[in-house]
Amino acid sequence: MPRLDGLFDLTGRVALVTGGNSGIGLAMARALGMQGARLHLAARDSARLESAQQELAQEGLDVWTHPTDLTDPAALQGLAESAGNVDILINAAGVNLRQPYGQVTPAAFDLHMALHLRAPFFLVQHLAPGMAARGWGRVLNLASLQSQRAFPNSAPYGAGKGGIVQLTRAMAQEFSGQGVTCNAIAPGFFPTPLTAPVFDDPDLAAANAARTAIGRNGRLDDLYGATVFLCSDASGYITGQTLFVDGGFTAK
Repeated sequence: MPRLDGLFDLTGRVALVTGGNSGIGLAMARALGMQGARLHLAARDSARLESAQQELAQEGLDVWTHPTDLTDPAALQGLAESAGNVDILINAAGVNLRQPYGQVTPAAFDLHMALHLRAPFFLVQHLAPGMAARGWGRVLNLASLQSQRAFPNSAPYGAGKGGIVQLTRAMAQEFSGQGVTCNAIAPGFFPTPLTAPVFDDPDLAAANAARTAIGRNGRLDDLYGATVFLCSDASGYITGQTLFVDGGFTAK
């Protein structure tokens, strides 16, 4: 009987994941590696990068690391050059300083924009032409619940995550005719270093779980299927879209 497994096979593909040293980025990288992709992880924290590499290597995955300041435009070009012929780019690096609106400084605002918008923009500018020349590529950006609604003390983060939805559409318009699809995943509440202030408060974590249709917060392996789908041949006719992986938080 014919099967569709090959649609999700990433054997021989090369994937670059920013923010791939922890949390959601690491989970997404693991999913790609489990499907056969060779992994390149980029982040500023070299100690966490090394730890992530060792963790994934123990699982039999091929991993290279690139300590990189993703807020530095010159470093983005260097990263693209050192990673080589990338087939899959996941822009997962991010930050949320969780400051009241009146306390946000220009430097803090610019940091959010640099990580959530400028880095994805220029990495795609560097890497998508090569994908297009080879006739196949996947770009997957990281959106958020805050791409659609506001949360307290997160205005710059929300602005960046709102922007990445539109940037994803612009990327799709530019490159999809050349075989490069560009989509985004918007996770709900998952336990990561970035969401530690939420999960450190049991009442708040429980309240967020109750707001979902499923009735629980996310587990990192809940991201595996959507990640592989949007980075494989299975999603070849899907581009410019944002998929909410939130347990129905935005539906309820």
